Amino acid sequence: MFVQAQVLYSFTAEPGNNELSVQEGETLTLLNQSVGGGWIEAQNSRGQTGLVPEDYIQVRGQCCLFWLYPQTQLDCVVADPKKGTKMYGLKSYIEYQITPNSTNRPVNHRYKHFDWLYERLMEKFGCAFPIPCLPDKQVTGRFEDEFIKMRMERLQGWMSRLCRHPVVANSEVFQLFLTYTDEKDWKIGKRKAEKDETVGVMVFTTMDPEIRELDPTEVEQKCETFSRFTRSMDDRVKDLLSVGHLHWKRCTGPLQKEYQRIGKAFQNLSSVFNTSGYQGEATLTEALTATGKTYEEIAEICAGQPKKDLHFLMETNSEYKGLLGCFPDIIGVHKAAIEKVKEADRLVAMNKIGPQDKHTMAKNLSTMSYALQAEMNHFHSNRIYDYNRVMQLYLQEQVQFYETPKRKMHLTHRFSQ
Repeated sequence: MFVQAQVLYSFTAEPGNNELSVQEGETLTLLNQSVGGGWIEAQNSRGQTGLVPEDYIQVRGQCCLFWLYPQTQLDCVVADPKKGTKMYGLKSYIEYQITPNSTNRPVNHRYKHFDWLYERLMEKFGCAFPIPCLPDKQVTGRFEDEFIKMRMERLQGWMSRLCRHPVVANSEVFQLFLTYTDEKDWKIGKRKAEKDETVGVMVFTTMDPEIRELDPTEVEQKCETFSRFTRSMDDRVKDLLSVGHLHWKRCTGPLQKEYQRIGKAFQNLSSVFNTSGYQGEATLTEALTATGKTYEEIAEICAGQPKKDLHFLMETNSEYKGLLGCFPDIIGVHKAAIEKVKEADRLVAMNKIGPQDKHTMAKNLSTMSYALQAEMNHFHSNRIYDYNRVMQLYLQEQVQFYETPKRKMHLTHRFSQ
């Protein structure tokens, strides 16, 4: 995790001094603020690193603390599901091809391999970062085309979200999953990952934010603020999922049938009018028939619409429901660490721990807090990106949904003129 700073004055580096040229107004990522001598090690947006004068930059507030993201965003494509067998055909499974953009070399994985990866990531990072829930297992219908397509779509979303997290994406276990070379390499890597001891709270020992220690009260306030937000968002996400499910059922059930009944009623009335034998009502009966058929078309449009827009909104909300469900445990770990630091003075007075132990506890708490702040900013930036994208799609499809019946009604209206 790193802090950003803005360049106040332009600076030209001298060759051979490991300095970095910067321009006024440029944003830098601070890599090391403890160099000394009035210098700070920084990185610009192009990935170039070097020393800049401390007085030439202004460090931004702690709200700008964030993970260091790679210059090239890792991503992968989940595709080409194929049915395989083992035990002389007695057992079948679906295997998916995953191609990362870092190698452009495909690897193959079954669902149980994704499940294994999820368990490893939860064990290693679960108390530090929210690991998105893996798509549910299914006992029946696993080999039906529609289910395979849906699972592949959800696995794609799951992998893409993990790829976007710079710490998870760069972890050894995740890289193994994407880049193993053969079956032997995969098995050796699995055994190594399963013996990894840097898991749980130990993962914080691999982080060194290189910035000031925080007061426990300040840490507690930040935890509580984020906790309130995630609880509120969790409630609203669940509300939207509930309303969305009801609306989907209504579109494919009562609402569709209602439009079909209206359409049938108009056509039945037209049929009766056709039996009158009265001259001069052909235009009217044609209009009634056309109106009935239009309502039947609207019924089909209504039934198919949720798959075009509501589906993607619901999938995004389901993902965030899973992510938000992780935060109570993550924040609980931080609150437990806060209580230990608060108790440190009493333990020192009782000679149960030394001053150095107290300092170590405070430093560890600061590291955990900075990690939480970086994760908060990662969560918020992804939240804004994801909901912007899905709402644009949803609203575009909704506009199209309401414009289509309008066009059809205009065409029908011509019959009555």
